[in-house]
Amino acid sequence: MTAVKESSTRNFNKGIALTSCPVTFVMEKIGGYWKPIIIFHLMSGPKRYSELKRAIPQITEKMLIQHLKQLQNDDLVHRDAQAIVPPVVTYSLTKSGEDLFQVLDSMVDWAIKNGSV
Repeated sequence: MTAVKESSTRNFNKGIALTSCPVTFVMEKIGGYWKPIIIFHLMSGPKRYSELKRAIPQITEKMLIQHLKQLQNDDLVHRDAQAIVPPVVTYSLTKSGEDLFQVLDSMVDWAIKNGSV
């Protein structure tokens, strides 16, 4: 896949949208199908990779790893790797990630109200 130039019109327009629309900013951080689901499962407390995989059986390993890394880079998820054998890695929400509780709770309420659950 070809990389998008930093000076492209697409990147320019995206930068304007990110600064002028708060919803665009939020969707940039937690948009997509899997990120809100991962955050929802981490709301109950820290989880190991295998616990997240069991909680979300439909997600592929590649997608789970990819989204966990993106959430880490966006400072929403903290990865704690202990240097023992076998390695123990736990994921938890950062303060910024915990600030999303109200957003996700509103999504849950909306889903219940509109008959999905």
